Amino acid sequence: MLVKKKSFNRKKYVFVLFFLLVFRVFSFNGFAQNQEVLDIKAYLEQADEETIYPSEKQIEMLKNVIPNEVFQPAPKISDRVFWNEVAETESGKIYFKKALSYLAEAPEVPISDEIYRRANKEGNRTIYKPRYYNTMIRLEHFILAECLENKGRFVPQIKTYLRAIMGMKSWLHPNHDDRNNSVLEGKRVSIDLGARRFGSVLAVAEILLEDQLSPELRDKIKAQLQYRITDNYLESCKIPDKNNHWIDGKSNWNAVCTSGAVFTSIANAIDGDERIAAIGSAINSMKHYISGFGADGYCSEGVGYWRYGFGHYLYLAEILFDYTDGKINLFEGHDPDKLNRIADFPENFHIQNEKFAPFADGSSIVKNNEGNFAYVLAAKQYGARKPIENILDQAVEQLIVWKNPEDYTTRNTTNSGTFEVPNHSYFYDFGMVISRGKQNVPFSVAVKSGHNKENHNHSDVGTYILVLGEDLISGDIGAPSYRAGSFSPTNKARSSWGHPVPRINNTLQSNGRQFEGKITETKFTDAEDKVVIDISTAYELPVLESLSRTMVNDKSSAGTITIQDDFKTTKPVAFGTAITTFSKYKIVDANTIILTGKTQKIKVEIKSRGGKVVINPEPVPVEHMREGKGAVRIGIDFEKPLASGSITMKYTPLFN
Repeated sequence: MLVKKKSFNRKKYVFVLFFLLVFRVFSFNGFAQNQEVLDIKAYLEQADEETIYPSEKQIEMLKNVIPNEVFQPAPKISDRVFWNEVAETESGKIYFKKALSYLAEAPEVPISDEIYRRANKEGNRTIYKPRYYNTMIRLEHFILAECLENKGRFVPQIKTYLRAIMGMKSWLHPNHDDRNNSVLEGKRVSIDLGARRFGSVLAVAEILLEDQLSPELRDKIKAQLQYRITDNYLESCKIPDKNNHWIDGKSNWNAVCTSGAVFTSIANAIDGDERIAAIGSAINSMKHYISGFGADGYCSEGVGYWRYGFGHYLYLAEILFDYTDGKINLFEGHDPDKLNRIADFPENFHIQNEKFAPFADGSSIVKNNEGNFAYVLAAKQYGARKPIENILDQAVEQLIVWKNPEDYTTRNTTNSGTFEVPNHSYFYDFGMVISRGKQNVPFSVAVKSGHNKENHNHSDVGTYILVLGEDLISGDIGAPSYRAGSFSPTNKARSSWGHPVPRINNTLQSNGRQFEGKITETKFTDAEDKVVIDISTAYELPVLESLSRTMVNDKSSAGTITIQDDFKTTKPVAFGTAITTFSKYKIVDANTIILTGKTQKIKVEIKSRGGKVVINPEPVPVEHMREGKGAVRIGIDFEKPLASGSITMKYTPLFN
């Protein structure tokens, strides 16, 4: 009998222990509330259309899914089991080694008022931006390295950096302040791409380091985060203003700034109602951000801003999923199918050899040194192709991976096989086509219709880019570097003057949503692709009856790509088109040009109907361009005005 009783008690003890562990898991973050999941579509239907701030009905819905405690993104430094395990991992050792290399470096902020004002006036980012991000990156490494080692070695520098950041009059990038530098002067507070990260770094320090920081220092951090981030964010959500213009925007700014403001608020704000309001505002705000993508998943900002903007959307989704134990799921959001297509955008937008179309302010290459967390999360959540390594450029990203390393494995390059890109990609909503050649030296083209009020807009309806091998041999020259005047619609690299599109009666394309192109015909086969675009509505010209651009990619042999513009007007007009390129050019005769890129060469044969054309090369008068130096616009212009005609440019690779 005694033996049976003893055996029964042991089983009961194990059962009770198991129950307590299960209860702890399901009540993590301090709540064991209604286990419902927020219906985001239904939530958005209750929004107040006049403001981003959640309505009373939305707040009631959120109360059922948001915990009572602040967000804890990772275990605190006192949890030595967790941090010692991380310290023994390969990534932990690499991170710690990098932190040691920074240890002797002093913070590079605050910058002087003189440099701040100069950067604002000139738009010169080089005189402040490296200092900002060097400071942030080093402090992040010191914080996590101290958690890994726990010997106090990094604490003096952490305190120095924290005080330096809190001593800044403005956390903004100087060129994001107004002309009067009113944030610097203390007349207002604002959140931008820099401020949101300064806030996140300080929040991580306060959350993780516990009594490694004095109560006075922690209180000062919390007060600054409340004032500079949470109060400012919620006020702008309540009353739309120009202070934080991004809150209802469609560009990367919205996702980046919102994710930072929300992280800081849910990790720092003592008032639970403020945490609810911050999350509720973010969900409303992200509806606007996602609407900036095409229904086909197209990102008009390009692959670089997809990485930056959508990466922060996914990061926001991750922290809200974690904080609410899965009850708020922005990975599905209000349109799961569209989010899947957005996640697949880089693969579909890729032309060949890691090259992308540099349309608008996009980039032709992906800079992995700037981080690839967007790819990491897209692979995890949507089944996109895994990257071969995880490159995490922020501490908050590193914490996510360290907490759940099994969720973030990389692609095995030895067993992954060859990734075969399709013969073409067609973004039907935005009107953009990539036609890929499959030759030994592939010859491909990306061409778009689009409209002239896209994110980071260029006046570029009908633009294209040709890629031969790894060379962007001809076509769109991409974005001017961000300096004073770079965003002006009259900047010749931003206006249609600096794009390979027609100019009619010295009239360029107009800006606005109504100035758009329409793809009117497509044909896709293994041997040939054809796209016809009506680009007439991109111009404000009453005399213009029709203007179409036809692209044909003949994939036989070495390949030929033809661009043909056909026009008709009610009276004779001066008409011309252009070749824009960074390649060296040689005018062989009145109808032939040779373009020589970094490794490839191409022949351009020019034909016209209706009259004779002349070749008019001139340099693009924009010194600082992202894609290279020495851009040229080679005008192909009719000698005399015509009421109808066409210009054809046939591109053929040349191999010695």
